Amino acid sequence: MTTKLQQQRVGVFVDIQNMYYSAKALYGQKVDFGKVLDIALAERTLIRAIAYVIRAESKQEQSFFESLEKRGLEIRSKDLQVFYGGAKKGDWDVGIAMDIMRLADKLDVVVLVSGDGDFAELLKHVKALGCRAEVLAFGPSSSSLLRAEAERFVDLAEFKDSLLIRPLRARLPKPGNKV
Repeated sequence: MTTKLQQQRVGVFVDIQNMYYSAKALYGQKVDFGKVLDIALAERTLIRAIAYVIRAESKQEQSFFESLEKRGLEIRSKDLQVFYGGAKKGDWDVGIAMDIMRLADKLDVVVLVSGDGDFAELLKHVKALGCRAEVLAFGPSSSSLLRAEAERFVDLAEFKDSLLIRPLRARLPKPGNKV
């Protein structure tokens, strides 16, 4: 028997840069985006899950992108812009907003995985279209404006023990210690 919750059509939109740098600044660790997707879905029906990334031409980048795809996330990527003088820019704010607007009529719930307050107005619009607006982010680094617009806010800091990936050197036994 299908429950009402399972019938909800969910779109998950993940601002990878925002989440990566939040986890790094707050905890010095990386995020398991597969677990983020599980939390976002909460037993509901996934329609689309999109991860927005910036290509910076690092060696680990391709394996990271592949791991996102293995976890069920579609990849949208763009190159890091480098300006005269060395300034760098890379964000997906407009792209995320456009994808949400394009898909909103096919969704019951829009889940934004970002703490960026620039999305507060987008959530107002999503709700006006009849979608439920939810946000997943690390509470200490998320905008209060964004949290106020969300009909459901999940503080990922509450899941940090299962959600964060400890650096490899923290997982290895110290020399001389028995395993």
